Amino acid sequence: MLLNSLIKSKTRIKLLLKFFINPDINSYLRQLSKEFNESTNSIRIELNSLTNAKILLKNKNGNTVSYRANTEYPLFEDIRNIILKSVGIDKIITLIIDFIGRPDLIILTGDYSKGIDSGIIDIIIIGHSDKKKLDKYITNIESMIDRKIRYILLSNEEFKKLKSKIKNDGMLIIWKND
Repeated sequence: MLLNSLIKSKTRIKLLLKFFINPDINSYLRQLSKEFNESTNSIRIELNSLTNAKILLKNKNGNTVSYRANTEYPLFEDIRNIILKSVGIDKIITLIIDFIGRPDLIILTGDYSKGIDSGIIDIIIIGHSDKKKLDKYITNIESMIDRKIRYILLSNEEFKKLKSKIKNDGMLIIWKND
């Protein structure tokens, strides 16, 4: 992974993935410790470093402290783009748009939408696309990014029907056809 050559701390990489794939997420120290299966001390050190650099924001509410990405940080978009490129999400979007057609919407769901690097990228593609072509190119992109891609291809009508039934937790629009 690109980030491993730039950043030596695996904990820092996990935190950057967590907060920059989905910048709306707020997380707590113990929650991160459990999710990453790491000690609270190692996570605290990285959180302190990232908040001191103003890359993350710290919010105290009584005894509870939460963290989130600082979207006002001058390099926020640059860091986010590097994170998305390292995961391969940018390649997935480019592939779909350039080779399969321009869907109306591409939504990231599952672990990556929550900032968890599980190795499986889940997306929902809404609009008209060629499924046979999509299958072929998805297989190629999986080998390039070293991750599994699971996708659902829905028409606008199907998406409207299912939208109320789909759990909206962690769904991120990663491309929209304007």
